[in-house]
Formats: sequence, C-alpha cells, structure tokens
Amino acid sequence: MIGGLKLTLLADNCVREAGLLAEHGLSFLVEADGFRLLFDTGQGQVLLHNARGMGYSLENLDAIVISHGHYDHTGGLAEVLRLPGRPAIYLHPSATEEKFARSATGPSRRIGMPEPARKALEEAGSRVVWTRATTELRPGILLTGEVPRNHPLEDVGGPFFLDAACQVPDPLADDQALWVETAVGLVVVLGCAHSGVINTLDHVCRTTRRREVYCVTGGTHLLHASRERLEATGGLLGRRNAQVIAPCHCTGLNAQVYFRARFASRVQECGAGAQFEFGSP
Repeated sequence: MIGGLKLTLLADNCVREAGLLAEHGLSFLVEADGFRLLFDTGQGQVLLHNARGMGYSLENLDAIVISHGHYDHTGGLAEVLRLPGRPAIYLHPSATEEKFARSATGPSRRIGMPEPARKALEEAGSRVVWTRATTELRPGILLTGEVPRNHPLEDVGGPFFLDAACQVPDPLADDQALWVETAVGLVVVLGCAHSGVINTLDHVCRTTRRREVYCVTGGTHLLHASRERLEATGGLLGRRNAQVIAPCHCTGLNAQVYFRARFASRVQECGAGAQFEFGSP
C-alpha cells in the first residue's frame, strides 16, 4: 500500500494555471512514496514547458507508462527519453502498431505513435517492459494490461483502424490503466479508457478483490457516448462509491455536464496544472 500519492496533470486539453499550455493530449506525473512515474506523454508540445512552469523535473524518472499507442499519449516520449535517467518503459506490444482514424470527409488520418517515439523505444532496449497482463511496477502500483471487454454498451469510442484504407478495425488491445492502492482506497488513472470505464473498473476490482474505488481520473472517451452509456457509466461509478471523479482529455462536454449534474462536488476540475493528493506527502 502507498502511504502518500500525488498526481499532477502536466498535459490536458485545457489549463488550470496561468502560464501553462494546453493541447489535445494527456500526461500525469505520479509521485508515490518517492517513486516517480510519468503516465503518458501528451503530443509532446507542452509537456516539458508545463513541467518546468510548475517546478518539476522529468529527469531520473523511475518509470514511464504508455496507456495506448495514439499520438496524443506518446508524442512526448522521445523528448523525455533524451533527459538524464534510465526509466523502465511500460506499454502493450500493440501500442507500436500503425493506427488510423476514419475521417468524415477526405482520407484517413494517421494517429499512431510518432516515428521518433518508436525509435526511442528501440534504443531503450531492455528497459522496455511489454504489458499484456496485469503488471506490478512496485508494490501498490499496478497496470491492468489488457482489459476484458464484457459490457455490451462499451466500444472503443470511435472509428479506429489498423490500416489507412480503414478496413481493419483497431480493437485497441493496447489500452490499459494504472491503479494505486492507497490508505483511502484505489486510485485509478485512465488514459482514454478505450476498453470502457465500466470494463476497466470492473477488471481492477476483480483483480484487487475490492468492491469500491476511491478516485477515477483521466480520459474516459465518452465524447460520442449515448445517454444510455452515460447512465450505465454513472451507475457504475455510484456502485463503486467513487468519491473523487476527475475526468479530462477525451471525456467530452456532454459527459462532463452529466457527471457534474449526477455527482456534484465529487467531480473535480482537471486541466494542466491540476493536482490531486491522497494520504501523507
């Protein structure tokens, strides 16, 4: 169990503090009892600027976690790996695959990991840890690995494909989440939850044999979710007794409004510069 946990949002679609920059992307600095990990790296346009602006160094990290292989979560990886230090890098093997999104008009868009990030991973060699299954980074800090897809309302959240012709759907098997076991309960950090928020939290609770989660934060990819799916997600968060709900990045305005209306003060604002602390520092 982790005694003290601090989450700092370094990259998000909006900002919380003056002097910081926003981009369509996500990155959290996770500090837990002296263990420092970076969860995702955003597009790479704002990460180091925002870290410096908040007085944080990303040198000598213990670990880097990639939630999945989209550009808005991997774009800053090469830049971070050029900094002093030799962090372990955790990601699913499918995160390095080519990935595309179908456009309403015109050609498809390449949305996978940028080439500099792929090259940096190759150069990292034995420091890369492939995470198909649940993986412990250190006691009390774990990754889900692949999340079982059981809930009938949950899909990957968009028209995602493995080929430029958009003929082969991308199941986004690389989607994974982080959880931290703290004195107040489970803190779950999502990248985009392409596996579904319900599927992810159910998997975490099955694995830990717990009924509740204390905090859920990160991207939920409910941008295009139906009302039925929003209600199901809200119902699950209620049953899991989540006390801190801090959705950001790809959640979407409709889902943000829904969560605020349903859970009121349990919903916390995100944006680059937001910080969440649990337990002793």
